Amino acid sequence: MNLDDLRELLAQYDQQHVLRHWSQLDAGQQSNLAAQLDEIDLAELASLVSGEDEATDFSALASRASSPPAVRADGGGADWSPAEARERGEEALRNGELGAVIVAGGQGTRLGFDQPKGMFPIGPVSERTLFQFFADRLLAVNEKYGCRIPLYIMTSDATDQETREYFAANENLGIPAEDLYIFKQGVMPAVDAATGKLLMQSKGSLALSPDGHGGTVSALESCGCLADAAKRGIQHLAYIQVDNPLAHLCEPELIGHHLMAASEMTTQVVQKRYPMERVGNVVLVDGKVQIIEYSDLPESAAEAVNEDGSLKLWAGNIAVHLFKLNFLQRVAGQADSLPFHRASKKVPYCDEQGQLVSPAEPNATKFERFIFDLLPIAKNAFVVESFASEAFAPVKNANDADTDTPKAAKKAIVDLHRQWLEEAGVCVDQGVQVEINPKLALTVSDLREKITTNMRIDADRYFDIPLES
Repeated sequence: MNLDDLRELLAQYDQQHVLRHWSQLDAGQQSNLAAQLDEIDLAELASLVSGEDEATDFSALASRASSPPAVRADGGGADWSPAEARERGEEALRNGELGAVIVAGGQGTRLGFDQPKGMFPIGPVSERTLFQFFADRLLAVNEKYGCRIPLYIMTSDATDQETREYFAANENLGIPAEDLYIFKQGVMPAVDAATGKLLMQSKGSLALSPDGHGGTVSALESCGCLADAAKRGIQHLAYIQVDNPLAHLCEPELIGHHLMAASEMTTQVVQKRYPMERVGNVVLVDGKVQIIEYSDLPESAAEAVNEDGSLKLWAGNIAVHLFKLNFLQRVAGQADSLPFHRASKKVPYCDEQGQLVSPAEPNATKFERFIFDLLPIAKNAFVVESFASEAFAPVKNANDADTDTPKAAKKAIVDLHRQWLEEAGVCVDQGVQVEINPKLALTVSDLREKITTNMRIDADRYFDIPLES
């Protein structure tokens, strides 16, 4: 797009100011800015800025909300048993029906870690990174079920290069090169909250930010990952975010529940610990499964209880999902399938004089999409509850925070694996740190079988504690 075309296009939306420093840019900077502008749907942005999209009345929504269709952690709530679900999930794995998606666009800034969060060392004994946790799990699943699960990792501008370099330097963590796909999510521009004008990060670059985990769908489609999965015969994609080392990536029982419910999108949840816990609330409203964010849920609805005293809205979202591939293919072609959400943020910007301004208060509106907004349009959307101690240990904050810290996640890993060892008949002294690599055992049943068959456990290979006979 040449300069005249750019000016004409920008004038239609009163955004000509982004070219005010054009003459001061070199050819490369001009090309970069033109490319950024070419990627933006200015008509869509204008609609978002004007607020033409319909606002949600969350109070009214919450007043009609009830518990979603779900199988509970004890196996109740479904017409099939956990064992039947596990068998069906194992069959799907053996048939090569699964692919895996890891969302890994976040930096470890809140952890005090200046690299992509997936590179954070979380193993309490091994110091394996979050990426290693999931790579080892997929390799173990592949070996156990004789399958090849392709891994699609979504990065962002902030994490893409370092993530690629990390995998290249570590032999892809054992994943065959032909089964590993690293791709970037899209971006959205930030606008001035008062005027709706595009903000400039510098004289030659817009202030851009990732378009949210909801951007996974369009990114999978545009990068050819959906087409690759279809070519492989993949029928379902398992989705997790990289910051939860206990996430059940390609777990057979979860897959089986998804399949037996004939669901286009299945969401794993945990029971909320208290009414206003900072997790999304998975609910049923007007016959549709959806999520009401904790910040949007009225306190009265959050505290509502059933006759037995349990929370009426109990299901907390942990960002673990299963999708039918043809569902994602369908919604990828529908521009309005995922709405944008607004966030008020502090965004540094380049002013009229070309000086960088760092605002003290929120000055900008950012737009992002959330993957869970697919739930209301998914056929037979279903919910599977797991115990938090087995499925949810997010790593979001530094150790001096109250929740979601590396220290808490490591303790959760140790506690779970200690429980496995004890259930398998191994006595572990208090205070001993234990960690079981999935290459040794994916479940307590696997571990029990290895121990009862007197298989020697190699501590150097599996990073667990040496066991004495």
